[in-house]
Order: sequence, then C-alpha cells, then structure tokens
Amino acid sequence: MKRILPIFLLILSVSHLVKAQDTFDPDELLVQARELILDGKYPEGRKIAFKALSQYPNYADILILVGRSYAWEGTYDSASIYLERAIVASPTYADGYSAYLDNLSWAGEFSQADSVLLRAKSNLGTPLPDEIRYKESRLNYYKENYDLAYEQAELLFDQGYNQDGFLAYIQNLQRLRRNSAIGVTYDYDTFFDDISPWNTFSVYGRTRTDLTGSLIARVTNSSRFDDNGTLFELDAYPSLGEKAYAYLNIGGSSASFFPKLRFGASIYYNLPKAWEIDAGYRYLGFSEVTNIYTGSVGKYAGNWWLNLRVNLIPDDSGVGTSGNIQARYYFKTAEDFFSIQLSTGVSPDEETRDQSQLLNSYRARLGYQQLVTSRFMIFGYTGYSRDELSTDRYRNNLNLSVGVEYRF
Repeated sequence: MKRILPIFLLILSVSHLVKAQDTFDPDELLVQARELILDGKYPEGRKIAFKALSQYPNYADILILVGRSYAWEGTYDSASIYLERAIVASPTYADGYSAYLDNLSWAGEFSQADSVLLRAKSNLGTPLPDEIRYKESRLNYYKENYDLAYEQAELLFDQGYNQDGFLAYIQNLQRLRRNSAIGVTYDYDTFFDDISPWNTFSVYGRTRTDLTGSLIARVTNSSRFDDNGTLFELDAYPSLGEKAYAYLNIGGSSASFFPKLRFGASIYYNLPKAWEIDAGYRYLGFSEVTNIYTGSVGKYAGNWWLNLRVNLIPDDSGVGTSGNIQARYYFKTAEDFFSIQLSTGVSPDEETRDQSQLLNSYRARLGYQQLVTSRFMIFGYTGYSRDELSTDRYRNNLNLSVGVEYRF
C-alpha cells in the first residue's frame, strides 16, 4: 500500500504537467492565425487556428477566420462548413452571417445565400446591423438586381454608413443600372473683350444595353469666332467584368473649331482599398492631329473621391504633358456632390479647345450637382482659365455651365 501511494501521486503529477503544457490562450492564437492569413499564408494560419479549435470548437471568431481563408482561396464548400459552424455556435453574432453571405455570393449560391440572410434577419432582429444590410445589397448586386442593390446602398449612405470602398461600390452601381435619361446643358464663355463670347448648347440622351453598358448620344451646337457649328458624339461604357469597364467615344464635326474626328478609349480597373486606375488614348483631328495618351489614379476615401490625371501629348518637338487634380465631396446621396478641379494644359476629353493652338493653359474649376427628385438632376460649374496663345500673348476665360437631366 505504501508503494502504491507514491506511484499514484507520480501519475497524477505527470498528468497535471501534461495538461498544463496543452493549455493555451485561444485569443493569442487567434491573433497569430489572423496575421498569417491576412498575409496570404493560409495553410500556416489555419494550422494555428485548428490548434485553438481543438480545445475551443465553438470559438466563433476563429471559425469565421478559417471560413474566410478558404473563401479567399476560392474553396467555397470548405468555407461554408466552418461558417455554418460559426453561426450555429453564435447565432446572434453578425460577423458570421456577413462572412457566410460573402462566401455564398462569390460562389454563386444565391438560393443558399437567401436562406442565410433570412436566418440573419430572424436571429439578429430589427434594426438589422448595417453590415448585414450592406451584404444584402451586395447579394442583389451579384444577382444583377442593380436597381434594388442601389436603393439599399443609397439608403445606407444616407444614414451615415461608410466603409472603405463603399462609395466606389455605389458609383459602380450607378453605372450598371438600367436607367435612361435626357439632358441639356448650356455653356457661356467670356474672354474679357479679347474675342466675342461663346455660347454652347448640348443635348444628350442616355440608355443602357447589355453590350455597350451605358450608351450616351450627344449633340453640341456652339457659336464662336462669328461662326456656328455642331459636334455629334457617342459614348459607351461596356463592362469588362466585376472589377473593370471600358470607356469608348467617337465623334465628329464639319465646324473648323470642333475636331473633324475624335476618338477615345480607356480601360478602368478597380483595385483593393477603393483605388481605381485607368489608361487610354485620345485622337483629336483638328487642323492638326493631336494624339494623347492619358492615365489616372483615383481613390475613394469616406465621402471623398480624389483623382490625379496625367496626359502625354507627343509632337514633332517632343512630348508635352498636361494634367489635373480633381476632388469631389459627396453629400446626402452619391449623386449630390461638390467638386473642385485644378489643371494645367487642356483635358483630352474637352472638345472646345484645339490643343495645337495652345502652349499652356491653367485652370481652376468649381462645380455642384444635386439630384432634386428621383427623376430630376441639376448641375452647375464655373471655371477660370488663363491660356497661353504665344510666348507673349495670353487669353483669360471665364466659363459658366448649367444643366438639367430628366430620368425615366
């Protein structure tokens, strides 16, 4: 009996020591696993996460992390296993539903996503968390219900919801919606008695087709230099997938102050963290042909959209450059904004200037746009520019522009 007692105590001590060695803090493992997974080291991060789940199988944040890692790899079935476990373990935790809806939307499992959304509404109650409302809009986006997705996102924006990339998402929905519109603009340019004022009217119509995306036809009539002329244009914005779209423009005129032929093309691509880049080419056939290579980088930050554009203009004497910085601040909706633009040179998308006749141009421009009702939009701009016509001759220009659009 005396021998048995020490042996029993020894076994108990060793058992306690082994158990102590297996004890760990799951929160620390979650931090370690998250760092690896966010760094793209999915297998290494999951190895640590699985260790934590071996003793804490209902730790929702770890289950969600593992599920998201599989979703980011495109292994949607594996992701669903862990995300289902997460919402069963914590049925009132919104993050689980948010990750699950992302995974099912990316996988194209829309019926199953609808079922998960109903469970979220049942378990989370009202008001539904903003993140889940946003994912509901995203689900409709993936189902190509663009009008409903836009209405849901616009309501969230109106109520103050924002996150990285949210404004860019709304802007993309605006482009994809099947809305039609007609509009008219008027521009007045005065040159402080250097030459007579210019009066320019433009009428446009917009619709959308599956092939062209947004399709805009525009007719611009202008009186300048004691002459009158009309420019005809057609713009298209075809989709190139979820993250990219193109811009195409063609137009022409018989007036001497408009290009006889203009053509433009750009490709826009959405990057992570709400960045957008584009690159393109413009052909302007004035008295001399101008070729322009253009590119920009833009960023959505909160209610702001910031954009820097650079244009390269090769000619016989070398390569000229022009550029502009533009900022917009969005108010109640994603179509109500104030804008400011500072530029040097002439924009390749502005048909009212013959770039071959200018050495330099400097401009400051302010604008405001507001959607007054669901059908009527108004906008106005004013700008001041100083154009260098020759080494010792400058022309000062004040521009006023107003417009209205009706949607149907």
